[in-house]
Amino acid sequence: MRGGSAAVRRRLREDNAPVQIDPDFWRRRRVLITGHTGFKGAWLSLWLRSLGADVSGLAQGPPIRLSLYQQARLAEEVHEHPVDVRDGAGVARAMLEAAPEVVIHMAAQPMVRRSLREPALTYEVNVMGTVNVLEAVRALGGGVAAVLVVTSDKCYAQNGSQAPFREGDPLGGGDPYSSSKAAAELVVAAYRSSYFSSATSTALATARAGNVIGGGDWGEDRLLPDVERAVAAGRPLAVRNPDAVRPWQHVLNPLGGYLQLAEGLCRGEPLPPAVNFGPPPEDARPVRWILQRLEELWEGRLQWVADVEGNPPEAMWLELDSGIARERLGWRPRWDLDRALREIVSWHRAHRAGEDMRRYSLLQLECFLASPPL
Repeated sequence: MRGGSAAVRRRLREDNAPVQIDPDFWRRRRVLITGHTGFKGAWLSLWLRSLGADVSGLAQGPPIRLSLYQQARLAEEVHEHPVDVRDGAGVARAMLEAAPEVVIHMAAQPMVRRSLREPALTYEVNVMGTVNVLEAVRALGGGVAAVLVVTSDKCYAQNGSQAPFREGDPLGGGDPYSSSKAAAELVVAAYRSSYFSSATSTALATARAGNVIGGGDWGEDRLLPDVERAVAAGRPLAVRNPDAVRPWQHVLNPLGGYLQLAEGLCRGEPLPPAVNFGPPPEDARPVRWILQRLEELWEGRLQWVADVEGNPPEAMWLELDSGIARERLGWRPRWDLDRALREIVSWHRAHRAGEDMRRYSLLQLECFLASPPL
């Protein structure tokens, strides 16, 4: 899978030019996505199908509530494997049936507050789920060219500093979700050194992204979906920690980075074992700023109040240094935060108007790819 395009990619990086995703590479490429029915997984499945990839998905089953996966009718063209990632034997069977060339592991329990209510479940999904995926890959004996494990910006140990986190910073976490993501990083590092270290073995890396937002996110206890529900219901939104700063970015920005990283791993390029994908520094904004901008975009229909009672402790500042992604991959985000918020409101307005949301989402993807890198 190593090709002459690696030299082209290196030259583009030297010229500080953005590297494009190669459609020819992904056409008919067998890709297995765990967590493909989730918000990020659905956008990634849609993108890969638009490139002509042969996509398989591993998740417990179809979403039980409104989801982009259903709205984009992805079940019609993704090979479904209804398996819980905690089921090691089931994951192994699905991996054998799918025979993927690329695995992108995104299945997770992603909510901080749920992790405090259900810590055992969170560790089972986020840590042992990762073990099960890597064990299934190992059982194929080298048939998988590359595995990308998606973790989180919250895998870093909080030290009270407001410096952006870099890939070499200590891992940690003060809540079950954050520490489970740090533990998943340690699992990947152990499997890489123990089983995937030779030049001919499966290439393995992790991707750490900041707070992703976008149309089609209907998740519980997430700011943008909560805003949409409050606007639809005509009620004020209770907001915890309005002064917390997060590295907000449109979901398509890091997903493009995941594709570039996975492609480079398959081509045998010497890439780092972990890569941050975050927005430009000016887009690390407090929750309050997001809400004020959404008030404008929703033309006064959004109302909110601060909810300071009974909330779990959270880091007040998170920011990522994405220098490695820029320098080693040539990755650049394409939509800044303001553009992301405008596109999200546009997506939800289209949904309310009864438009075909598969078509609309593909149009947003096309518009994203036509936008110049930041």
